[in-house]
Amino acid sequence: MEVDEPVRLPRLPRVAVCGGTHGNELSGVYLVRELLKDLREKDAEDGGPLSVLVVLSNPRATQQCRRYIDVDLNRCFSHATLNGPVPDASPYEIILSRKLNALLGPKGGQGAVDLVCDLHNTTANMGLCFIAYSDSDWICLHIFKHLQRQMPDMPMRFIHYDVSKKESYSLDSVGKHGFALEIGPQPHGVVRSTNYTAMKVGVQHVLDWVRHFNSGSVFEGGFVDVFTMVKKIDYPRDSQTHNITAAVHPHLQDRDFCLLRPEDPLFQTFSGEALTYKGSEPLYPFFINECAYYEKGVALSLARKRRVAVPPIRAQTEEDKQASFASEEEE
Repeated sequence: MEVDEPVRLPRLPRVAVCGGTHGNELSGVYLVRELLKDLREKDAEDGGPLSVLVVLSNPRATQQCRRYIDVDLNRCFSHATLNGPVPDASPYEIILSRKLNALLGPKGGQGAVDLVCDLHNTTANMGLCFIAYSDSDWICLHIFKHLQRQMPDMPMRFIHYDVSKKESYSLDSVGKHGFALEIGPQPHGVVRSTNYTAMKVGVQHVLDWVRHFNSGSVFEGGFVDVFTMVKKIDYPRDSQTHNITAAVHPHLQDRDFCLLRPEDPLFQTFSGEALTYKGSEPLYPFFINECAYYEKGVALSLARKRRVAVPPIRAQTEEDKQASFASEEEE
């Protein structure tokens, strides 16, 4: 039987773990505060090849236990925002995004950190989710596979936002590789020990995987089920006041990633009428009734699921780099 040769990828010597990008998502806030103590001590003891940068992303919003102060920080990392003019009266988060880009980036540059793991909570019943902008970033997909093996009792999904025709704008996009680690359900402004512990264990496994990868370990290929976002659905609204006129239907509430078929109940009006899903194909709902998305006009998102083949990988050696350089010279 022929065995596939591992894809050789650059090592990941610099990793950033960020929390408090949304200041009222408290699992990441409290975990970052712990990591600021623990990881400094651990890396000082290890003296190893991995540098872990721990960042409380939005300290002012965290202090006030608010999602943001002026604008959503996790929408401020497009190239246009990071590189355009900054008037004196710019929103707090716009200025903050520039500082974070200087610390972790620059976005798209060789000096950017190798991996960004940004910690989030959702009020939706989503378990643990990876949210990424690529379905072919083998680093992120292998880390996800590793967590699936290490945390078999935790519901876990890989969500892909396809930005092939536009640019990503979240904090994790600043790194050479990046993803958001999203855990729910958890009310904003509240920390639940089960979610905090799952996030802590997940981050530990992420960092352990990176250390093994950097040491030269070979990771076998396999398959990952990827949920690619197709569209977002808003609540029904009054045409004059724009107020919502219905809530998520009881049969759909808390059923994230359960297949939604045409004519299944979708909303229930405040007068009691059931409104059904009018889509042409079955899709998987997620972020159902997320509290923070009311202001964004999103009741839920819908995704297609498909299985992605992930190749075996290993870290590049110095010999690999020299061979690649020699090949480029010949060309």
